[in-house]
Formats: sequence, structure tokens, C-alpha cells
Amino acid sequence: MAGTLGGILQNAMEMFVADIWLTDKERNLPITLYTLVLVAGVTLGPVFGAIAKELSWRWVFYRQEAQYYYLAGLVRIPGSHKQPVERQGLHFRRFSQVYAINYGFSDAASGLTQSALFIGEVIGFFACLPQNKYYQQSTSNNPVEAGSPVPEARLPLSIPASLLGLAGGLFWYGWSSYPHIHWILPTVGLALVGFGIMVIVNTVDLYITDAYAKYAGSAIAAVALGENIFAAWLPLAANSMYSVLGFQWASSLLGFVGLCLTFAPIGLLFKGESVRRRSKYITEASYTS
Repeated sequence: MAGTLGGILQNAMEMFVADIWLTDKERNLPITLYTLVLVAGVTLGPVFGAIAKELSWRWVFYRQEAQYYYLAGLVRIPGSHKQPVERQGLHFRRFSQVYAINYGFSDAASGLTQSALFIGEVIGFFACLPQNKYYQQSTSNNPVEAGSPVPEARLPLSIPASLLGLAGGLFWYGWSSYPHIHWILPTVGLALVGFGIMVIVNTVDLYITDAYAKYAGSAIAAVALGENIFAAWLPLAANSMYSVLGFQWASSLLGFVGLCLTFAPIGLLFKGESVRRRSKYITEASYTS
């Protein structure tokens, strides 16, 4: 139930952002900030859990409930364009048994190492800012709609972020996970993964929201379906996968998945325009239509 309701809130934000900031230029910073809060919220869960470990599990949930009720009272939506929204699911999870088994870290200390992901996400946030500026400067290179940015100009940063950040970080994390190697090295791999996650999620959100402005929530829902199914089942398989394959090859398996995903932005960079032209909803989704 928590996952379902949390997914509804997460997906409704896509509609709010698209309806409040109507142009792609206005949406750049709000969506990038929202993406940082979204991924950082998931990342910092184990960190806050480690800090609050001296409390019982009930008090952890009590604190969360108090925080949610307080934030709910602050929400004031001045108006919305009543567009359809359907999206559900959770985000991704990660694993930290490397530090407990290889380095003898306590559960609390292992949770604190997850802050490396957050550091990588913050770096990714600042890397997204010049990418957003590059997108706005692409208006002169748009042969289809003169004066409008090229949607595929959102994509270049996501290629190295996927290749070197997500996939590279997972390979680094896995193959530096040996007891004789200092724990800081796999932690650097986690930071690379965090960088890749931030850039990729931000790119997807902006690219889809720009294309399906009025229907951003529904469009993001379709994109998120596969992501959320994967995210829901991965934690169930993580322990057995790492036990059977070992830290190195289990992380490498996920790294190969990330490597395959690198071809998605590359393909869209060259064929994205033709793919968008095939959608009958693109034109009517624009607020200028």
C-alpha cells in the first residue's frame, strides 16, 4: 500500500510540473531539482536508517508519518489543467553487504556508506545544469521547428552517464570489492552510479515531459512501468544473486544491463525525430497547439 500510494504522489508531480511551468525553458530547473529530491530520497533511506538505528523500527515509521503529515499541510496547488495521469511503482534499491562481509562494517556503518550515492547524485545535478543550457542553445540547429530547441539535445550527457557512470560504476564497485582493497574504492564506484542515476532519470523526465507536455504524467507512467517492475523484483533477487555469483559477477551482471541501456540514448540521438513523428499525440500534447 505504501508503494502504491507513494507511486501516485511521485507520478502526480510530473503533471504538476508540466502544468505549472508550460515552456521547456521554464521546466528545466524545476524538473532537475525534483529529480534530485526524488533519487536522493531513495538513496538517503539507508543513511537515515543507520543514523536512527538506536530507535526501534516503530519509531522510524512514526517519524516518517509525522514528516509526511507536516509536508502534506504545506502543499498548495494554485491550479492545474486537469490532464490524465496514471503512474505507479517505486524506484530502485541497492545493496551494501559488501561492507559487512568484506570489511566487517556494522549495519549502521554499511548504511552510511550509501551517502556516496547521494554525493554522486549531487554532482550529477550540477552536471545537468550546463546540459539544460546546451538544450536551449539548440534552437539554431532545429530544421523542423525553427526557433524551438531540438528535443534530442537533452540526450548527449546521458550517454557517458550511462556508460561511465551507471555501467562503469557498477563494474568498479564489483571488481574493487575485495577484503584486501580499501573500502573507499567500491564507495567511489557507488558515487559513479549515483551520478549516472541522476543524469539518466533527469534526461528521461525532461525528454518525455517536453514531448508530451499536457500528458506528461501518463507518458511518464508508460516509461516507468518497466522500470518499476524491475525495481520491485531486484531487491528480492539481490541477496541470492550476490550469494551465488559473488560480489564481482553480480555487480558485473547489472553493469552489463547498464551497458546495454547506453544504446537507448544513442539510438534516440540519431532516430529520435523520426520516432516522435510517428506519435499522433505529440502535436496535440503541446500547450501551444
